[in-house]
Amino acid sequence: MTLDEFVKAFAAEFEETPEDQFKADTEFKTLEDWSSLTALSIIAMVDENMDKTITGADLRASKTVEDLFNLANSK
Repeated sequence: MTLDEFVKAFAAEFEETPEDQFKADTEFKTLEDWSSLTALSIIAMVDENMDKTITGADLRASKTVEDLFNLANSK
């Protein structure tokens, strides 16, 4: 999965934030739509699309979408 594909898949997990608001450098935890439920959706999306397991701690350690992509790829 490329970074661009990851950004699109990441954006798809948000119900109200428009996809065009998401870039590699988007600080996702500052988005109004960010919630614990969205976090669980992101964890499931990474598992399904990348066959990688990330945790809540990984999400907390990531600031941007690209940070999370790089962290998931390192697993």
